[in-house]
Amino acid sequence: MLGIVSSAYRAHEAGDSVNPDSYFLRFPDKPDSRIIALPAYLGADVQLAGIKWIASFPGNTRIGAPRASAVLVLNDYETGYPIACLEAASISSARTAASAAVAATALRPDGFEGTRIAVVGGGVIARNICDYLNVAGCAPDAYLVHDLDESSGQALAGHIRTTQDRPASFTADLDAALAADTVVFATTALEPYVTAPFRPGQLVLNISLRDLAPEVVLAADNILDDVEHCLKANTSPHLAEQRSGSREFVTGTLAGVLNGEVKLAPERPVIFSPFGLGVLDLAVGAFVLGEARKDGSTIEVPNFFGETRRW
Repeated sequence: MLGIVSSAYRAHEAGDSVNPDSYFLRFPDKPDSRIIALPAYLGADVQLAGIKWIASFPGNTRIGAPRASAVLVLNDYETGYPIACLEAASISSARTAASAAVAATALRPDGFEGTRIAVVGGGVIARNICDYLNVAGCAPDAYLVHDLDESSGQALAGHIRTTQDRPASFTADLDAALAADTVVFATTALEPYVTAPFRPGQLVLNISLRDLAPEVVLAADNILDDVEHCLKANTSPHLAEQRSGSREFVTGTLAGVLNGEVKLAPERPVIFSPFGLGVLDLAVGAFVLGEARKDGSTIEVPNFFGETRRW
């Protein structure tokens, strides 16, 4: 999965993709909820187009249901015909977590020994990020988990202890979490609440995109997945652009780091902000479809198309 995501980033950076703007369906009486359409095309060895339709309804957690649900439709590049419809909440979560792990290993090349990782947010995305960090070999001395809902935070800490055999504890003190060597944000925040800059050497995985005030972003090296996509929709980098009036605070892209084209300043913290690209969903979806075909677990719908010939 890590290799799939890395390859998709590199293909996108090389221009072998089409990744239009995401489209947001919002609801006046549910300002915290939205459904997003992410169309894309990925060339390279994938050669598929498609669209992810993903709903984010934070209120679901009050009834014990996951916040996100999604479907992914894959289209044949030669004919445009849809060839598969996949459950995509798992795909979306996996590609998000994998991108965080790819960024973590690229942006902290000396490893995580002797460090602590703090996770702000105790949901499904946070759990998957911790799993993928472990798969990627990110082995800190301990984890610290912060969440406004203590039960969620305790659950994530317990999951880390069980799956990684590593010390992990819950803290209600946000400042304690923010002092960790690596800080992962995986929340549903709509507005910034972190206003103090991070210290040199800290790595921040800004996965939820809206937790950091613009002055925090401006005081760091900033790595984005895609500059045009990330500087919109009131993300923390977008607010930083509005505050500063320029994009000079953007250090580069993750693909640029992977390709050895971006240099980071050791006297500054590093913030990775991924808007989330549809090409990653296509790459992971294509892999899932291929594996399902191999083991025979696909379900064919006979006569799905009304007409298959012009005459």
